Amino acid sequence: MKRLVEALSVIVCFLLQSTIFHYAGFAGIVPNLMIIITSIFGFMEGRSDGMVVGFVSGLLIDIFYGSVLGVNALIFLLIGYGNGVANRGFYPDDIKFPLLFISISDIVYLIMTYLSGFLLRARFNLGYYFLHLMLPELVYTIIVSLFIYLAVRWILLRIEGRFEEDE
Repeated sequence: MKRLVEALSVIVCFLLQSTIFHYAGFAGIVPNLMIIITSIFGFMEGRSDGMVVGFVSGLLIDIFYGSVLGVNALIFLLIGYGNGVANRGFYPDDIKFPLLFISISDIVYLIMTYLSGFLLRARFNLGYYFLHLMLPELVYTIIVSLFIYLAVRWILLRIEGRFEEDE
């Protein structure tokens, strides 16, 4: 059942990011739902789940939007692994920890995107990239991740039977 939730989460987030959030973006900035879902499954379920969700998420992005197959898959796989390492310090009731790791994951992804996409093409204006692309996406991603995290946490805790009926 947990694998089904992971698969549906990746598909739903990819579709939302590609359709609804694409039109709800501010100045072309869209929250990175694939980073959110990779991070969530990484620190909630561990390294292997984070890596699988990350690889599939990155592969979907590579297939539909990438110019080179595998770059995003590798980046997302590493982000899933990194979040999975933090699984030992995860407590479902603490919202600060997930938001911090989602933020760090988004920054890592944006820096890797800058290095692979802009810097290699001799576009060195990091200040402009940070101010106009990285920072707005990071803020938008953090806001959206709060809602997605709470929904995924609720579903996973229900499946695992750790959710009290009295709540």
